[in-house]
Amino acid sequence: MSDDLAALSHFNGTARLFPLPNLVLFPYVVQPLHIFEPRYRQMTRDALAGDRLIAMVLLRPGWEADYQGRPSLHPVACLGRVLAEQRLDDGRYNLLLRGLRRVRILEEIPTEALYRTAHVELLADQPPADGKVRRDLRRRLAETVPVWFAGQAKVIAQFQKLFQGELDLGTLCDVLSFALPLDIEFKQTLLATLSVEDRVRRLLRQLAAQKPPALAAAPAPAEAPRKFPPEFSSN
Repeated sequence: MSDDLAALSHFNGTARLFPLPNLVLFPYVVQPLHIFEPRYRQMTRDALAGDRLIAMVLLRPGWEADYQGRPSLHPVACLGRVLAEQRLDDGRYNLLLRGLRRVRILEEIPTEALYRTAHVELLADQPPADGKVRRDLRRRLAETVPVWFAGQAKVIAQFQKLFQGELDLGTLCDVLSFALPLDIEFKQTLLATLSVEDRVRRLLRQLAAQKPPALAAAPAPAEAPRKFPPEFSSN
């Protein structure tokens, strides 16, 4: 993690933007990416030659009409650092990107590059000051989340280790928000919520209101277990 801290300490506020319609990255989670569009190959080359930083940002609804241009973006993104890369013979890339910090897009920067760039500001979590509140919310997450992965013993075991470990409440909520099969716009809402208490309560309300996939259909069809971490995401 020392490389992550070094990357943030030298970050100059200018971020390469990687917009996708179906992925919200959160701090401290790792996402595999398959890069094949020319503009994002250029973005990847520049990132690897420079600070190795890329900001993942969600496209707003209606992006289909202008995907090749400059469709509208959500204002809060996640700045990530490339942990590992594989350049394929045809110029495509496979990457592992780890989320570092939430950022707010302030303004886009006109450049000659094929990809989009913006001035951004780093955002910080606002954790609950009351230790009792933190403990209660952590307990409620530990009781609520396992049912969403019924029958997936290995995934549940991973989450139990997380709950028993030393991750702070905000990071724990982010890892769960990334892994749970939730609506993409709701995940974006969680990313944009800086108050950790509000973020956890929103997640708990959503989990209470929405049936887990295993319980949504009766009888439940046999299906492949949800992978954690997820498969590669393509641009």
